[in-house]
Amino acid sequence: MNNVVLVTGGSRGIGRATVLHLAKRGWRVAFTYCRSAEKAQDLVNELTALGADVAAFQADLCDFPSADRCIAEVLARFGRIDALVNNAGVSSIGLFSDITPEEWQRVLSVDLTGTAACCRAATADMLIRHNGRVVNVTSVWGVHGASCEAAYSAAKAGVIGLTRALAKELGPSGITVNAVAPGVIDTDMNSGLDEESLHTLTEETPLGRLGSAQDVAAAIAFLLSDEASFITGQVLGVDGGFAL
Repeated sequence: MNNVVLVTGGSRGIGRATVLHLAKRGWRVAFTYCRSAEKAQDLVNELTALGADVAAFQADLCDFPSADRCIAEVLARFGRIDALVNNAGVSSIGLFSDITPEEWQRVLSVDLTGTAACCRAATADMLIRHNGRVVNVTSVWGVHGASCEAAYSAAKAGVIGLTRALAKELGPSGITVNAVAPGVIDTDMNSGLDEESLHTLTEETPLGRLGSAQDVAAAIAFLLSDEASFITGQVLGVDGGFAL
């Protein structure tokens, strides 16, 4: 039986690229979406036509009960979860002094609490079998912080702390927990940036280009692979050297 992976936020951007990358390499793939039902179904249809075993699940992963329900649905469909990719996230751009309490809470709930909730729910199955992989998608801003993205930076920094703590806690049970920290990636999340800002960010990236969702998907796939079985608690920068 091929391994089962759950990718949260899998209908667009990095999540979609990860679903495609893993499904084409033989993984059985469950992925979640929040509002992009049409895009999710298109992805399922595309991969099913290629013979992949893939299913989409609607979920707003912002708290522990919603994560518990989602994991239960995935287990009912696939019977097991061998790997978890926590990719679902939202951003907020603006001055810290202008952010509303509701906006702050939404970013922290989805980006950090949702990630923690999915980790707890999914690793329960892994703990029984003493085997599993978790990859959390954080950000270069979680490593270094970003002006006008305080909530996002704080949430993604929290994901890094969570990753390292769980790597220590779950390691004795044969579960690895790692993170990828994308730099400036050409996805919908960055589509709101103006041309001047994108040009500046490109110039600040040593490789001289924006990253692609496929770049991040390939790094995630490596951390899920047998070749990475002795790697845990690490934050792999996929940023073209931006953080140097």
